[in-house]
Amino acid sequence: MKVLVTGAGGTLGREVVAHLRATGWTVRAHDRIPLDPAAADEVVTGELRDRARVGEAVAGTDAVVHAAALPSPHAAPEDEVFGNNVRSTYLVLDAAGRAGVGRIVNVSSLSALGLAFARHAVSPVGVPITEEHPFVGDDVYGLSKHLGETVAATVSRRWNVPVVSLRFPFLGTGERLHTHIARVHADPGYDRGSLWAWLDSRDAARAIGAALTATTEDHVVINAVAPDTTALVPTAELLRRYHPSTRFDAPLDGFATPFSRQRAHELLAFEPVHTWRPSPGS
Repeated sequence: MKVLVTGAGGTLGREVVAHLRATGWTVRAHDRIPLDPAAADEVVTGELRDRARVGEAVAGTDAVVHAAALPSPHAAPEDEVFGNNVRSTYLVLDAAGRAGVGRIVNVSSLSALGLAFARHAVSPVGVPITEEHPFVGDDVYGLSKHLGETVAATVSRRWNVPVVSLRFPFLGTGERLHTHIARVHADPGYDRGSLWAWLDSRDAARAIGAALTATTEDHVVINAVAPDTTALVPTAELLRRYHPSTRFDAPLDGFATPFSRQRAHELLAFEPVHTWRPSPGS
Protein backbone atom coordinates (compact mmCIF):
# COMPACT_ATOMS: atom_id res chain seq x y z
CA MET A 1 0.00 0.00 0.00
CA LYS A 2 1.36 3.39 -1.00
CA VAL A 3 0.72 6.57 0.98
CA LEU A 4 1.52 10.17 0.09
CA VAL A 5 2.79 12.25 3.03
CA THR A 6 2.84 16.01 2.43
CA GLY A 7 5.05 18.19 4.58
CA ALA A 8 7.40 15.24 4.92
CA GLY A 9 10.39 17.45 5.79
CA GLY A 10 8.73 18.98 8.85
CA THR A 11 8.91 18.12 12.55
CA LEU A 12 5.90 15.82 12.29
CA GLY A 13 6.38 14.76 8.68
CA ARG A 14 9.75 13.14 9.31
CA GLU A 15 8.33 11.07 12.16
CA VAL A 16 5.33 10.06 10.07
CA VAL A 17 7.45 8.88 7.16
CA ALA A 18 9.71 6.83 9.46
CA HIS A 19 6.80 5.28 11.35
CA LEU A 20 4.78 4.36 8.27
CA ARG A 21 7.76 2.80 6.54
CA ALA A 22 8.53 0.81 9.69
CA THR A 23 4.97 -0.53 9.73
CA GLY A 24 5.03 -1.66 6.11
CA TRP A 25 3.70 1.24 4.06
CA THR A 26 5.38 2.36 0.85
CA VAL A 27 5.82 6.10 1.36
CA ARG A 28 5.90 8.87 -1.24
CA ALA A 29 7.26 11.87 0.66
CA HIS A 30 6.45 15.39 -0.52
CA ASP A 31 7.78 18.77 0.50
CA ARG A 32 8.19 22.12 -1.22
CA ILE A 33 11.97 21.91 -0.69
CA PRO A 34 14.08 18.97 -1.91
CA LEU A 35 14.26 15.99 0.46
CA ASP A 36 16.97 13.40 0.92
CA PRO A 37 16.13 10.68 -1.65
CA ALA A 38 16.89 8.08 1.03
CA ALA A 39 14.21 9.52 3.36
CA ALA A 40 11.37 7.58 1.72
CA ASP A 41 10.56 5.07 -1.00
CA GLU A 42 9.74 7.95 -3.34
CA VAL A 43 10.46 11.66 -2.99
CA VAL A 44 8.62 14.43 -4.82
CA THR A 45 8.89 18.21 -4.67
CA GLY A 46 6.46 20.89 -5.70
CA GLU A 47 4.05 23.64 -4.74
CA LEU A 48 0.83 22.35 -3.17
CA ARG A 49 -1.06 25.41 -4.39
CA ASP A 50 -0.48 24.17 -7.96
CA ARG A 51 -3.33 21.84 -8.96
CA ALA A 52 -1.33 20.02 -11.61
CA ARG A 53 1.60 19.30 -9.29
CA VAL A 54 -0.76 18.11 -6.58
CA GLY A 55 -2.44 15.73 -9.01
CA GLU A 56 0.94 14.27 -9.94
CA ALA A 57 1.85 13.81 -6.28
CA VAL A 58 -1.40 12.01 -5.47
CA ALA A 59 -1.50 9.77 -8.57
CA GLY A 60 -1.09 6.08 -7.87
CA THR A 61 -1.43 6.29 -4.09
CA ASP A 62 -3.82 4.35 -1.87
CA ALA A 63 -3.98 6.90 0.95
CA VAL A 64 -2.94 10.48 1.70
CA VAL A 65 -1.63 12.12 4.86
CA HIS A 66 -1.79 15.90 4.52
CA ALA A 67 0.62 17.34 7.08
CA ALA A 68 1.95 20.36 5.14
CA ALA A 69 1.06 23.80 6.49
CA LEU A 70 2.47 27.10 7.65
CA PRO A 71 2.34 26.22 11.36
CA SER A 72 1.36 29.45 13.10
CA PRO A 73 -0.07 32.90 12.40
CA HIS A 74 3.50 34.21 12.68
CA ALA A 75 5.06 31.87 10.11
CA ALA A 76 4.40 34.30 7.25
CA PRO A 77 2.19 37.33 6.51
CA GLU A 78 -1.36 36.55 7.56
CA ASP A 79 -2.79 36.43 4.05
CA GLU A 80 -0.09 33.95 3.06
CA VAL A 81 -0.75 31.73 6.09
CA PHE A 82 -4.45 31.68 5.30
CA GLY A 83 -4.10 31.29 1.55
CA ASN A 84 -1.44 28.60 1.75
CA ASN A 85 -3.14 26.48 4.37
CA VAL A 86 -6.68 26.61 3.02
CA ARG A 87 -5.86 26.31 -0.69
CA SER A 88 -3.31 23.53 -0.25
CA THR A 89 -5.70 21.56 1.96
CA TYR A 90 -8.47 21.91 -0.61
CA LEU A 91 -6.27 20.93 -3.55
CA VAL A 92 -4.63 17.95 -1.82
CA LEU A 93 -7.81 16.51 -0.33
CA ASP A 94 -9.90 17.13 -3.47
CA ALA A 95 -7.23 15.55 -5.68
CA ALA A 96 -7.14 12.53 -3.37
CA GLY A 97 -10.91 12.19 -3.54
CA ARG A 98 -10.96 12.53 -7.32
CA ALA A 99 -8.21 9.91 -7.62
CA GLY A 100 -10.20 7.42 -5.58
CA VAL A 101 -7.80 6.97 -2.68
CA GLY A 102 -9.13 4.76 0.08
CA ARG A 103 -8.47 7.04 3.05
CA ILE A 104 -7.29 10.55 3.89
CA VAL A 105 -5.75 11.79 7.14
CA ASN A 106 -5.90 15.56 7.49
CA VAL A 107 -3.44 16.92 10.06
CA SER A 108 -5.46 19.55 11.87
CA SER A 109 -4.73 21.28 15.16
CA LEU A 110 -6.32 22.11 18.48
CA SER A 111 -5.84 25.65 17.19
CA ALA A 112 -8.95 24.94 15.10
CA LEU A 113 -10.88 25.88 18.25
CA GLY A 114 -9.39 29.37 18.12
CA LEU A 115 -7.99 29.32 21.65
CA ALA A 116 -4.25 29.05 21.11
CA PHE A 117 -3.41 32.22 19.17
CA ALA A 118 -6.42 34.44 19.86
CA ARG A 119 -5.50 38.14 19.98
CA HIS A 120 -8.27 38.71 22.52
CA ALA A 121 -7.88 36.08 25.23
CA VAL A 122 -10.72 33.58 25.20
CA SER A 123 -11.54 30.56 27.33
CA PRO A 124 -13.12 27.19 26.62
CA VAL A 125 -16.81 26.96 27.36
CA GLY A 126 -16.37 23.78 29.37
CA VAL A 127 -13.95 20.97 30.13
CA PRO A 128 -13.16 18.30 29.17
CA ILE A 129 -13.10 19.89 25.71
CA THR A 130 -14.71 17.64 23.14
CA GLU A 131 -14.45 17.79 19.37
CA GLU A 132 -17.82 19.58 19.27
CA HIS A 133 -16.52 22.69 21.02
CA PRO A 134 -17.24 25.77 18.84
CA PHE A 135 -14.61 27.92 17.14
CA VAL A 136 -14.13 30.97 19.37
CA GLY A 137 -10.95 32.57 18.01
CA ASP A 138 -9.84 35.55 15.97
CA ASP A 139 -6.48 34.45 14.51
CA VAL A 140 -5.77 33.50 10.93
CA TYR A 141 -4.00 30.20 11.65
CA GLY A 142 -6.81 28.86 13.80
CA LEU A 143 -9.28 29.99 11.14
CA SER A 144 -7.29 28.20 8.43
CA LYS A 145 -7.37 24.95 10.43
CA HIS A 146 -11.07 25.36 11.23
CA LEU A 147 -11.82 25.80 7.53
CA GLY A 148 -9.49 22.92 6.68
CA GLU A 149 -11.77 20.63 8.66
CA THR A 150 -14.75 21.99 6.73
CA VAL A 151 -12.88 21.21 3.51
CA ALA A 152 -12.22 17.69 4.79
CA ALA A 153 -15.90 17.13 5.56
CA THR A 154 -16.92 18.45 2.13
CA VAL A 155 -14.39 16.28 0.29
CA SER A 156 -15.58 13.23 2.23
CA ARG A 157 -19.19 13.85 1.19
CA ARG A 158 -18.39 14.70 -2.41
CA TRP A 159 -16.09 11.78 -3.15
CA ASN A 160 -17.40 9.27 -0.60
CA VAL A 161 -13.98 8.85 1.01
CA PRO A 162 -13.27 8.39 4.73
CA VAL A 163 -11.34 11.37 6.15
CA VAL A 164 -9.93 11.68 9.66
CA SER A 165 -8.95 15.16 10.87
CA LEU A 166 -6.54 14.79 13.78
CA ARG A 167 -6.36 17.76 16.12
CA PHE A 168 -2.84 17.89 17.51
CA PRO A 169 -1.47 20.15 20.28
CA PHE A 170 2.16 21.27 20.57
CA LEU A 171 4.29 18.50 19.08
CA GLY A 172 7.90 17.77 19.89
CA THR A 173 10.47 15.37 21.19
CA GLY A 174 13.99 15.72 22.50
CA GLU A 175 15.34 19.25 22.79
CA ARG A 176 12.29 20.88 21.18
CA LEU A 177 10.01 19.35 23.78
CA HIS A 178 12.42 20.04 26.65
CA THR A 179 12.64 23.72 25.73
CA HIS A 180 8.87 24.09 25.54
CA ILE A 181 8.27 22.38 28.87
CA ALA A 182 10.95 24.49 30.58
CA ARG A 183 9.14 27.65 29.43
CA VAL A 184 5.83 26.38 30.80
CA HIS A 185 7.42 25.50 34.13
CA ALA A 186 8.95 28.98 34.39
CA ASP A 187 5.60 30.64 33.55
CA PRO A 188 2.42 28.53 33.22
CA GLY A 189 0.66 31.56 31.74
CA TYR A 190 2.92 31.24 28.69
CA ASP A 191 0.79 28.31 27.51
CA ARG A 192 -2.58 29.64 28.63
CA GLY A 193 -4.06 29.58 25.14
CA SER A 194 -3.01 26.03 24.36
CA LEU A 195 -4.23 24.79 27.74
CA TRP A 196 -0.92 23.06 28.47
CA ALA A 197 -1.63 20.28 25.98
CA TRP A 198 1.17 18.42 24.24
CA LEU A 199 2.04 15.20 22.43
CA ASP A 200 5.35 13.57 21.61
CA SER A 201 5.95 13.70 17.85
CA ARG A 202 6.52 9.94 17.79
CA ASP A 203 3.10 9.37 19.32
CA ALA A 204 1.58 11.78 16.79
CA ALA A 205 3.02 9.62 14.02
CA ARG A 206 1.45 6.58 15.68
CA ALA A 207 -1.90 8.35 15.79
CA ILE A 208 -1.67 9.00 12.06
CA GLY A 209 -0.83 5.36 11.45
CA ALA A 210 -3.87 4.35 13.49
CA ALA A 211 -6.08 6.78 11.55
CA LEU A 212 -4.93 5.26 8.26
CA THR A 213 -6.05 1.78 9.28
CA ALA A 214 -9.13 2.57 11.40
CA THR A 215 -12.62 1.60 10.25
CA THR A 216 -14.12 5.07 10.50
CA GLU A 217 -16.57 6.37 7.91
CA ASP A 218 -17.28 9.80 6.40
CA HIS A 219 -15.39 12.65 8.12
CA VAL A 220 -14.48 12.52 11.77
CA VAL A 221 -12.53 14.99 13.93
CA ILE A 222 -10.41 13.49 16.70
CA ASN A 223 -8.40 15.10 19.50
CA ALA A 224 -4.97 13.44 19.69
CA VAL A 225 -3.24 14.60 22.87
CA ALA A 226 -1.15 13.26 25.73
CA PRO A 227 -3.13 12.28 28.84
CA ASP A 228 -1.32 14.85 30.98
CA THR A 229 -0.26 18.48 30.65
CA THR A 230 3.15 20.13 30.36
CA ALA A 231 2.68 21.82 33.73
CA LEU A 232 3.75 21.19 37.31
CA VAL A 233 0.54 22.79 38.60
CA PRO A 234 -2.65 20.67 38.79
CA THR A 235 -4.97 21.25 35.84
CA ALA A 236 -8.00 22.34 37.84
CA GLU A 237 -5.89 24.98 39.58
CA LEU A 238 -4.54 26.26 36.25
CA LEU A 239 -8.05 26.54 34.84
CA ARG A 240 -9.35 28.40 37.88
CA ARG A 241 -6.39 30.77 37.62
CA TYR A 242 -6.32 31.45 33.87
CA HIS A 243 -9.83 30.47 32.70
CA PRO A 244 -12.18 31.23 35.60
CA SER A 245 -15.26 31.34 33.37
CA THR A 246 -14.78 27.77 32.12
CA ARG A 247 -17.39 25.28 33.27
CA PHE A 248 -16.27 21.93 34.74
CA ASP A 249 -18.42 19.16 33.23
CA ALA A 250 -16.34 16.46 34.88
CA PRO A 251 -13.49 16.43 37.40
CA LEU A 252 -9.95 16.91 36.12
CA ASP A 253 -7.73 15.13 38.59
CA GLY A 254 -4.05 15.88 39.01
CA PHE A 255 -2.36 16.88 35.77
CA ALA A 256 -5.02 15.49 33.42
CA THR A 257 -5.32 17.17 30.03
CA PRO A 258 -8.40 19.40 29.67
CA PHE A 259 -9.12 17.83 26.26
CA SER A 260 -11.34 14.78 25.86
CA ARG A 261 -9.45 11.71 24.65
CA GLN A 262 -12.48 9.45 24.46
CA ARG A 263 -12.91 9.52 20.70
CA ALA A 264 -9.22 8.76 20.03
CA HIS A 265 -9.47 5.76 22.34
CA GLU A 266 -12.75 4.47 20.96
CA LEU A 267 -12.20 5.02 17.22
CA LEU A 268 -8.43 4.63 16.90
CA ALA A 269 -7.50 2.62 20.00
CA PHE A 270 -4.82 5.29 20.35
CA GLU A 271 -2.90 5.68 23.60
CA PRO A 272 0.35 7.70 23.79
CA VAL A 273 3.36 5.82 25.10
CA HIS A 274 5.86 8.65 25.62
CA THR A 275 5.93 10.97 28.61
CA TRP A 276 8.16 13.75 29.90
CA ARG A 277 7.31 13.12 33.56
CA PRO A 278 9.64 11.03 35.74
CA SER A 279 8.17 7.71 36.77
CA PRO A 280 7.00 7.48 40.39
CA GLY A 281 9.88 6.85 42.73
CA SER A 282 12.58 7.82 40.20
